[in-house]
Amino acid sequence: MRLQKITIVTVIFSAIIALTAFIPAPQPAQEKKAKNLKVLPKNISNEELDKVMDNFKVALGVKCNFCHAKSTTDPQKMDFASDENPHKDIARSMMKMTQKINKKYFTHKDEKSGTMAQISCMTCHNGKKHPEVVSL
Repeated sequence: MRLQKITIVTVIFSAIIALTAFIPAPQPAQEKKAKNLKVLPKNISNEELDKVMDNFKVALGVKCNFCHAKSTTDPQKMDFASDENPHKDIARSMMKMTQKINKKYFTHKDEKSGTMAQISCMTCHNGKKHPEVVSL
């Protein structure tokens, strides 16, 4: 009787162990890749993309909907890939402009600090949607 119970328990545990071999291992969640990138690198990580977008928000004092359109299927969400909002193309043009200026004029590093002075959105916008025009 005791041997029979041990055998049954052993068979059950063996069956459980054998069946677990057929259960697929959980897959790591795949990072969603950004779509419709025309100026930023296509292989940019979500973390780095978030940093860039956060810099835009601070430099212009805006939220995401300043450049990004609402989703047509769910107006509570943003359609980040959409080109419907004209501010997005303006932002792309500005990014290209600052890249050209930085490449042409800021190619050397400071010998003491090792840093390179560059312009960014903040240089002109200073936290405002539209840069102030200063007359001299």
